[in-house]
Amino acid sequence: MTLQGILLAAGAGTRMGQPKALVRDEGGEPWLVRGVRALREGGCDHVTVVLGAAADEASPLLGDLGVAVVVAEDWAEGMSASLRAGLASVADGDASAAVVSLVDLPDVSADVVRRVTDLGTDHGTLARASYAGEPGHPVLIGRDHWHGVLETATGDRGARDYLATHMVFLVECGDLATGRDRDTPG
Repeated sequence: MTLQGILLAAGAGTRMGQPKALVRDEGGEPWLVRGVRALREGGCDHVTVVLGAAADEASPLLGDLGVAVVVAEDWAEGMSASLRAGLASVADGDASAAVVSLVDLPDVSADVVRRVTDLGTDHGTLARASYAGEPGHPVLIGRDHWHGVLETATGDRGARDYLATHMVFLVECGDLATGRDRDTPG
């Protein structure tokens, strides 16, 4: 069984002042690279990056990281468009589960991904990181759930509605990260 990482990085980042796929941290590292590294070092065998706004500018930042890039043409519809594009692009592969993370989580590391995936990565798994009891990302979605997520993901809610109606294991990661997304500069 293989584990697929999916990094959602398609949004315009209007509050950030630029697409988050183009943001670099204080040391100059692109958030895209950091997100890919967290997924890969956290145990993902393959990583797919979903781009949208500024895809042409963001794609070169991935260099020779060996990731698949998918462009969500309907990215302006919200996070669900990115999630659908990412899951659809890996549906024909052999992954038993996908770890979905967001590009704008600067303190979510490989340790967080690994803790979530340590729960198990079989076809029926549904798990997500939580921070001080609050659900967050990354989210581990077993293959058995992909179709349901694809059918219910709408707007900027991603898989939230699907997860709300299914048993999801919360994996506390508040000792490793805050899990807060960065929506504004600084």
